[in-house]
Amino acid sequence: MIQFYFLSILFNVLSGFILFTEDGEGGNPLEERIKLPVNNEIFRLVLGILTLATGLLKLLSSVQGDIPVIGDLVPAVMGFLTGFILIFSYYDEHASTDEGKFRKFGAVVLRNQKWIGLAAMTAAVLHFLFPQALLL
Repeated sequence: MIQFYFLSILFNVLSGFILFTEDGEGGNPLEERIKLPVNNEIFRLVLGILTLATGLLKLLSSVQGDIPVIGDLVPAVMGFLTGFILIFSYYDEHASTDEGKFRKFGAVVLRNQKWIGLAAMTAAVLHFLFPQALLL
């Protein structure tokens, strides 16, 4: 469906930009210029859930003429990953227990969130520019 194509690009760019520009000090260009509340934890949680859900739905529905699953693999994986990071960062701030291996995995992912954000934005832009390319 073309709607999921649009949502995948939108959420991957937005989530990737948030992860890429986050420096922990609160100053974010999206919040200052476009007036999006990107430092609001509820906004980030909802965006993470929507990005994760769009990644799943992107795998289940394909654009006409595209190869199912494989044709949208990279944007769907980036949606899963960026959505997971946004959801995990919310969980990490609000959890009262230490979960061992899950915590260590999350720490590795959070350490590399700038690179994952850049990869998500790149995948979204390439997905927009080359809609019929294999894996994009």
